[in-house]
Amino acid sequence: MLKKNYLALLLLVASTNLFSQQDKLLTHFIYDKMSINPGKTGVDMYNSICATSVYRNQWDKVNGAPNSAVLNVEANLSKFFPGGVGLAFYHDAIGFARQNNLLLNYSYPISIGNNGTLGIGVGVGIINYGMNPEWVPPTQNPDNSLPAGFAATNLDANFGVYYSGKDFNVGFSSTHLNESLLNQNVTINGASFAQNYQTARHYYLMGGKTFKKTLGGDIDAQVLLRTDLVKFSADINGRYIYSLKGDKQVYGGLTYRTSDAIAVMLGYTPISQLTIGYSYDLTLNKLSSISRGSHEMVIKYCMFLKDKPVPSARHPRWL
Repeated sequence: MLKKNYLALLLLVASTNLFSQQDKLLTHFIYDKMSINPGKTGVDMYNSICATSVYRNQWDKVNGAPNSAVLNVEANLSKFFPGGVGLAFYHDAIGFARQNNLLLNYSYPISIGNNGTLGIGVGVGIINYGMNPEWVPPTQNPDNSLPAGFAATNLDANFGVYYSGKDFNVGFSSTHLNESLLNQNVTINGASFAQNYQTARHYYLMGGKTFKKTLGGDIDAQVLLRTDLVKFSADINGRYIYSLKGDKQVYGGLTYRTSDAIAVMLGYTPISQLTIGYSYDLTLNKLSSISRGSHEMVIKYCMFLKDKPVPSARHPRWL
C-alpha cells in the first residue's frame, strides 16, 4: 500500500507539464499572508520589522511527501518613506522535485477612514524548479519516456490588494501572474528531449475578524480560499487568544481544510515581540490510512524601531 501511494505521488510530480495546484498549503496561513498577497506587506505594522519562519512536514511517514520551509521578512518604515517592503522565500521538496521562490514585495498604503488602510502591492522575483530522479527500471535498458533530471529558473510575479480595518481584514491576490514556463533540453542516449514545468496562475481570497473581549479573551477567525481554476480548497481557522500577565499570551484553535485535514493549533507569546506556534493536521484524504498527519512549526519575531530623536540645543545661542 505504501509503495503504491509513493509511486502515485512520484508520477504526479514527475509529469513533464504540470498544471495542478502548485503553491504551498500552510495551516498557519495567518502568518504567511505576505508571500501570497503582497498588498499585506507592512500593513497592520508601524515602524517595525518582522521575520517569520514556518516549517511544514506534510503526511508524516509517507516517502516523498512534501516538506516546506518559509521565511518572510517584512517592514513598515513609514517614518522614512510610504509603504511596506518585504522579502519572501519559499522552499518545497516533494518526491524528486525541488522548488524555490524568492520575491521582493512592495505595498503602497492608502488610508481609508479613521482606522482603515488599503495596501496595493506587487511582488517580483524568481522561481526555480528542478528534478533529480533516480528511476529503478525493471531491466537494464533505460526508458526514454521517463523524465530526466533538469533545473530551470524564470521570472515570477504576484499582485494583491489587502484592506485592514479596526478589527477585520479582507484581501484578494494572484500569484504567478506571468505563468512562467521553465524548460531545459536534456540528452538521453544521444537524443535531445525538452523537460518542461509550467507554473499556473493562482487566485486567493482571504478575510478575517477579531472578536475582542469574548469569553475572557479574543476570538480570531480567518478564512483563506485558493484556486488555480482547476482545483479549489479553503481553510477555515479559529483561535482563542488569552492574555496572561505582562505581554504574554497563549492561543489554541482549530483549522479545517476542505477534503484534506483538520488541525489543532497551539501557540505562546512569551514577550510581545516573539510568537511560537505548532499545529498538527489529522489527514482526512486517501492518505489517512498510511499518514501520521502533518506537523508545522512557526516562529515570528518583530523588532520595533524607535522614532528619530528630536535634536536638542546645547548652546544658548542656538535656543
